[in-house]
Amino acid sequence: MKVLSVFGTRPEAIKMGPLVKALGEAPDIESIVCTTGQHRAMLDQVMSLFEITADHDLDVMVPNQTLNGLCAKLFERLDALYAQVRPDRVLVHGDTTTAMTAAVAAFHHRIPVGHVEAGLRTGDISRPWPEEMNRRVIDVVSDFLFAPTPSSRANLEREHLGGRLLVTGNTVIDALQQTVQQLDRDPALRARADAPFQMLDPERRLLLVTGHRRESFGQGFLDICRALAELAQREDLQVLYPVHLNPNVQGPVNAELGHLGNVHLVPPQDYLSFVRLMQRADVILTDSGGVQEEAPALGKPVLVMRDVTERPEAVDAGVVKLVGTAPTRIVDAVNAALQQPSHATRFDPDASPYGDGRASARIVAALRGHPLPEFATGHRSAGPVPTPLQEVTP
Repeated sequence: MKVLSVFGTRPEAIKMGPLVKALGEAPDIESIVCTTGQHRAMLDQVMSLFEITADHDLDVMVPNQTLNGLCAKLFERLDALYAQVRPDRVLVHGDTTTAMTAAVAAFHHRIPVGHVEAGLRTGDISRPWPEEMNRRVIDVVSDFLFAPTPSSRANLEREHLGGRLLVTGNTVIDALQQTVQQLDRDPALRARADAPFQMLDPERRLLLVTGHRRESFGQGFLDICRALAELAQREDLQVLYPVHLNPNVQGPVNAELGHLGNVHLVPPQDYLSFVRLMQRADVILTDSGGVQEEAPALGKPVLVMRDVTERPEAVDAGVVKLVGTAPTRIVDAVNAALQQPSHATRFDPDASPYGDGRASARIVAALRGHPLPEFATGHRSAGPVPTPLQEVTP
């Protein structure tokens, strides 16, 4: 069986990395990797971490490219690639424009599509934008739907789609488990991951921030920055923010926060370094889908700067809280979370409703016609789990 995996961004590479590695180890699968050249430096770091080599690079990125311009290039180059490679199946991940275009292009070639991380929904096609539309389109054209959680499967069942359903857990938990194991067993590697952050004060609490969503461009990011500036007035707190390369993020963040002494604005980090930062953080403030999934497995409280999420499982469990972008809500939520006990840094798959580290094995087995038992939430070990986030009045 010839399986072509197509991805282009760092988050896609992180979540596809363990799966591509597992595909390469299957004796009856010819695994082929195609990247699109987006976020190239960050993408290369992830590929190196998971020991993945791209067989094809579409090199589609140019500065200030529109989504329609990206789609046009992808359709043209994928059309030629599919005709050349003639895969038996195309695998895409998540909800990016790359994944949507690759899935539709495969559908046009009558190539079966497997959607990794299928079934996520907010119910609002404008939030997140354009991801909500992308994921719905991919699910429509896919014949194999790898849902990460039972609730994602329920979303797909309600839509009466034609693809076969399998609850696998999320491959990002596979990636996190493998990375934490590397950090735990290699003190020198851990020291190298810590080395760029010598400016952090071990006596201060650490608020780790990520933010890049398109729907927050403009006033949303100004509000986020104002909240962070207010939080930075706490003498016991330091803020570390790996700032996305998009000018719509760089502009307001540098203008509003660049002059504050205990706010550390750093470049986007490679995955190994970011996992280490999550381990060290006391509270994580984010708009990232992946971080919502990863941080609970490390016992970290997560505050999400969005009004809706396609990942409700951790919200329902009380370990993730939606706070939007209003400065008052962000400040109050961070202050409340900081009053709660710090958590352990070790990986605990039973602490996450998103996976147990075996998602890749389930997907490979399903492709080979030997499905493993599906992932089910609610089977927690006696190990540490995150403390539910509470409303705390300072």
